[in-house]
Order: sequence, then structure tokens, then C-alpha cells
Amino acid sequence: MSNSVVEVRVRALIPTGTGCAVFLGNEEKVFVIYVDPSVGNAIGMFINRQEKERPLTHDLMALLLEAVGAKVERVVINDLKSGTYFGRLILSAENEIQQKKIIELDARPSDCIAMAAQQRAPIYVSDAVWDEVEDMSEVLEKIEQSRESGSGEESE
Repeated sequence: MSNSVVEVRVRALIPTGTGCAVFLGNEEKVFVIYVDPSVGNAIGMFINRQEKERPLTHDLMALLLEAVGAKVERVVINDLKSGTYFGRLILSAENEIQQKKIIELDARPSDCIAMAAQQRAPIYVSDAVWDEVEDMSEVLEKIEQSRESGSGEESE
């Protein structure tokens, strides 16, 4: 990768009134991306490896990728403009004579996170975005503490 990035993982999924807060981060910092309820639900199901009766949209995308010999290599949350995050889905495809091709697609970060969770691909954040986002580590810690003392639910 030509630009510097920081590897993150989904630290928690918290339902909100209008969707889901996806807490991404590492030991150094945590930040939040808000996603619509259906994608938040899909991310949770992929993280927890829940069985589904029928394929969801992200399952269909994975089946299509597999059918053409491609897979998700990584995802990158590469930009933040006016409160909107931007993402890149990095795919690799290998043809029948083992020629490898890297394909980079513009995608919503929520879809990137869902595809990464589904295929166990790494999630990266560009240094520029990482430096710009507010650290929400304390907020996440308080939410997790209140869940442990209240309902006993797990955050992941």
C-alpha cells in the first residue's frame, strides 16, 4: 500500500435509535462509524458466524467473488469529508493460469466492514483519517461497563 495505514478491528456494535454504532479501533484508539440497521445486523452476524436461512446481500457478493476466483484482501477507510467516511474494497482475483490481479473498488465503509467481517479480511484506516477521528475509547469503556453491570450482554 502506498499510503500509511493503521490496522483496526471491530471492537463493538451498539444499536442506536436509527441504526448501529460500529466501534473500530486498536489498543491506541477507538472511533465510531454509524451504519444503517441492516448492515449493522449483517456485520454482527458475520462476526458471530451466525447461520442464516437465506443469503444476505453481502453473502451474494461473496458468492459472486468466489465464482470468479476473487476474494477480499483488505478494506481501507481512506477518507473523511464533512462527517462522511469513504472506503475502498481491495480484491484479489486469480485466473486459471494463476495470474493474479488486484482490484480496488470505491465502497461504503459499512459494506467494506461487513465484507471484511464475513471473509476475515483485515480492516485498515488511513493515517489521515486516524489522525482526524475523535478517540471514543472512554465512551466504549463506559458502555461496556454499564452493559456488564446492567444486562450482562456482550458487545461483540
